[in-house]
Amino acid sequence: MFERVIAQVDPSGLTDACGLEPSFVCEWIWDVSDNERLAEISAWAVEKPLKIVFILVGAYVANRILKKAISTVVDRLVQERSLIDDEEKSDALVARVGRRAKARLQKNRERAERSRQRAKTLGGLLSTLATLTTYSLGVLLALGEIGFDLGPLIAGAGIVGFAVGFGAQSAVSDFIAGIFILVEDQYAEGDFVDLGEASGTVERVSLRTTVLRDVHGAVWVVPNGEIRRVCNSSQIWARSVLDVDVAYDTDIDLAASVIKEVADELWKENLESATIIEEPEIWGVQNFGADSISIRLAVKTEAGEQWSTARKIRARLKKAFDENGIEIPFPQRTVWVREVENQVGIEKPKSEIRKDLLDGRSGSDGDE
Repeated sequence: MFERVIAQVDPSGLTDACGLEPSFVCEWIWDVSDNERLAEISAWAVEKPLKIVFILVGAYVANRILKKAISTVVDRLVQERSLIDDEEKSDALVARVGRRAKARLQKNRERAERSRQRAKTLGGLLSTLATLTTYSLGVLLALGEIGFDLGPLIAGAGIVGFAVGFGAQSAVSDFIAGIFILVEDQYAEGDFVDLGEASGTVERVSLRTTVLRDVHGAVWVVPNGEIRRVCNSSQIWARSVLDVDVAYDTDIDLAASVIKEVADELWKENLESATIIEEPEIWGVQNFGADSISIRLAVKTEAGEQWSTARKIRARLKKAFDENGIEIPFPQRTVWVREVENQVGIEKPKSEIRKDLLDGRSGSDGDE
């Protein structure tokens, strides 16, 4: 009885064979064979290979799950691009026929195809990163099971990663922002965008930077991580909103009808650089200013043609207003000056003079 208790308290053979924390396999073989060497061999020949296989299988399963999730997101993005392309084609076919319609449709198809290709390329990049991450982690865990000391390696990698991350945090921020720009298709090459500090036509979009060329021809290179908001003026369609000022003594109905007539004429002409895709609308009186009344005109145009359309409308409005006797207002002020003199404590007006600041004319209403 005493010897049995000693054997249970001090299982030196089991500790030597399987360590202080013996596994189930090693302890079972020790109990069955009572052989220290066989138990020790079983730990290396059976238990550790099983753990390594389990780790690698887990890494494989995790990699498959991540790649499936990435593939699902990319397929959804590609499907959205296809739906947008179909909507653009249907809208264009309703609004246009002939050679220009075909050119527009071809341009829209090429842009949608570029967006789909970028989404697929980004999906491949993310899948590669997921594969490298999962398998690298699996290999490290497998090396740890073999007995390889990962402490110095992990510590060194952590120090290097911290140094690189601290020094390249802006580059990492740019990279992540570039991924979201491409995934969400915020803008593409050829779009006119306003990024806050810079605005212009997009010439190139990468994972780190966006290259713009402004109206003066200057090239702006904007890091993606510094872009806080995006105004894209080239998405599917645009609108020119013009506040046309007329003098206060103008007939509002006449002015509105002239403005509408000018816009309708441009709409029917269907010019190459001023494509109006819907009937222009008069939204009514917009504002009472110090010198004029503003009448708002809204014109829906092809993307990127809103500025040229507005310029043509303004030029034609000047001619139409001159023909119809509608005054385009300019700042005017009327100033009355009163001179006084004191006689026995009574102020008496001496003269009143009306002066026009624009033409310099002056006159006197009367003398004392």
